[in-house]
Amino acid sequence: MPRTRKPELTIAAACLALVGSLFLVTARAQQPAVAIDGDDIGGVVTSANGPEAGVWVIAETRDLPVRYIKSVVTDDRGRFVIPDLPKASYAVWARGYGLVDGPKTTTPPGKVVNVTATVAPNDAAAAQYYPGIYWFSMLHIPGAADFGGESKIPKSITQTAWLNQMKNNGCVGCHQLGQRATRTIPEGFGKFPTPAAAWMRRVSSGQSGQQMTQQLLSLGPLGAQLLGEWTDRVAKGELPRVKPQRPQGIERNVVVTLQGLGDEKHYLHDVITTDKRKPTVNGYGPVYGSPEYSTDLLPVLDPVKNTSTTFRATVLDPNMPLSLGPGHAAALTAMAPSAYWADEQIWDTRVNNHNSMLDGKGRVWLAASTRGRENPAYCLPGSDLPSAKAFPIKESLRQAAVWDFKAGKYTPLNTCFGTHHPQFGFDANDTVWFSGGGDVLGWINTKMYDQTGDIVKSQGWTPFILDTNGNGKRDAYVEPGQPVDPAKDKRIDAGFYAVMPSPVDGSIWGSYRGNPGAVVRVVLGKNPPETALSEIYNVPAPGFGVRGGDIDSKGVVWVSLASGHLGSFDRSKCKAPLSGPKATGDHCPEGWTFYKYPGPGFEGIGDNSAEASYYSWVDQHNTSGLGADVPVSTGNENDGLIALKDGKMIVLRVPYPMGFYAKGLDGRIDDPNAGWKGRGLWAAAGDRTPWLKEGGKGATPFAAHFQVRPDPLAK
Repeated sequence: MPRTRKPELTIAAACLALVGSLFLVTARAQQPAVAIDGDDIGGVVTSANGPEAGVWVIAETRDLPVRYIKSVVTDDRGRFVIPDLPKASYAVWARGYGLVDGPKTTTPPGKVVNVTATVAPNDAAAAQYYPGIYWFSMLHIPGAADFGGESKIPKSITQTAWLNQMKNNGCVGCHQLGQRATRTIPEGFGKFPTPAAAWMRRVSSGQSGQQMTQQLLSLGPLGAQLLGEWTDRVAKGELPRVKPQRPQGIERNVVVTLQGLGDEKHYLHDVITTDKRKPTVNGYGPVYGSPEYSTDLLPVLDPVKNTSTTFRATVLDPNMPLSLGPGHAAALTAMAPSAYWADEQIWDTRVNNHNSMLDGKGRVWLAASTRGRENPAYCLPGSDLPSAKAFPIKESLRQAAVWDFKAGKYTPLNTCFGTHHPQFGFDANDTVWFSGGGDVLGWINTKMYDQTGDIVKSQGWTPFILDTNGNGKRDAYVEPGQPVDPAKDKRIDAGFYAVMPSPVDGSIWGSYRGNPGAVVRVVLGKNPPETALSEIYNVPAPGFGVRGGDIDSKGVVWVSLASGHLGSFDRSKCKAPLSGPKATGDHCPEGWTFYKYPGPGFEGIGDNSAEASYYSWVDQHNTSGLGADVPVSTGNENDGLIALKDGKMIVLRVPYPMGFYAKGLDGRIDDPNAGWKGRGLWAAAGDRTPWLKEGGKGATPFAAHFQVRPDPLAK
């Protein structure tokens, strides 16, 4: 027979249970949601829907000598830790897909701050926080019927050529398309009879107006028409057809630190932090900016002290013309008034420092102008310089320089060949190789230069010659445009854009921009000016539109493609002969592999990504923490960087300010014993128009530091 409980005992037990539950709830509420140190900010992000997983938490301060922003991603319980913040007062808030920016909390480090997120009231409000690619992919691409005639698109333009020009080898080669500033038309331009006319007015603005106008006109009337229709549809309320997914997996472990570098009128093309061959060089040291056409003031960031300075670079000829105007991508004056700077000439440079690299001593080697374009006599016919005897050069637009920052010594160098991207090789002469020579590959023997101070004898160059007669040595050759002669070799027009010394066999690789574009290999021989031979490998379909690239430790080349792919080329996979009359570019399609970038594609042209990556770089030494030999691309439409790890694309997004656009990157190991905190990737917010990103006029460039921690709460 079951026992009957007394009513008063049953009630007492229930009361005790309720009190116990309340005690546990109160105790849990009093416990911090996350563990933090005195220089961290941590907490939980919640909205009306509960904890918000996979959203960004941003801390920003203007109390330091440079503007400072750090962002992290919440874990699956909405928890976050923003680590290692300098002493300052920070505005902290949450941003994420499906949200709109909510209230900001002001706090110093060392506090637990629970952040309230605001759910977007509608899709239109939510879409304002999408990366540019979601809006850019709304652009209508001409169909097959639009090509081959002369009415709207020039007959010589194919669909891939049209996309190549619209994307990373044209429009998106200078700035992002799709962020708010480019998907709208500035009101200051006034009213126009057609949306196409509004776009023609837009591209004529500022000191790059002539170049932009020429690029758009080269696409035929349909170029401006489709861009105009795009911004008109956006203005009428059309939204991206695809919604982004919140960060997943490793993407939630990413910490991004932005530090202001430069001013609101002068852009950064790139930053450099270390020697690519030995990334512990210059640990915790200065970050050097390359301002290209914008200024002769080279900006330098101290990432530890959060301070910045500038150094005025010099030239050999102070009376040389400015590096603006004919032959350059920027003009002396604005073609039409800018919506931001009116008729003001904001760019004024002679040095035109495009890119820089560090050597093992921590010195900066620059692609920089030092004089006018006409070359000295030792570059010309009649010179006894070996390279000039083999292939004289009449002029160059940009030369080189070496800068010892600690000593305050900047030395302009008078090279015959043009320069664009420098890269150090793995040879005993510590050779620095340069792209940008057009017809030639150029180099400086830095060991010889350090010993002699003689830049004339320390430089060299060689043209690109295919071994089309297949005898294994360089002979007399036919010129570009002439048919292959089986008895001779052939010179090709394949000027390097990226330059990539191989760590495997000493060969020098380069990317050749174009449609479809190619990668080129140069084998130097015993006397490079006279013995170097080249190989060229064209990109097969579905890839096209090579721009920047790099090489991994196994000798595999990786390149950014306008087709929306990261392309890799492995020469060891080639089956056909690599020299001879048929080895002229299309002889090794099997060497290519393509990886589609993330993000939506354009409609009507098959499976594609609208990503228009500018440059790819290979992390040979695991500076990112993602692993050795991981290729990383600039995600110029994805607001960040894109890494390929184990066949999966990982987006390292900059959530604020929106519109992040990088033109290059490198990785540095500050302290090999400090775990994830002692390493990371560096890039510049490198578009030519910093005022087009979130914040508008007054926004400055940034140096961006990307780090990957083991989990979202690591501190």
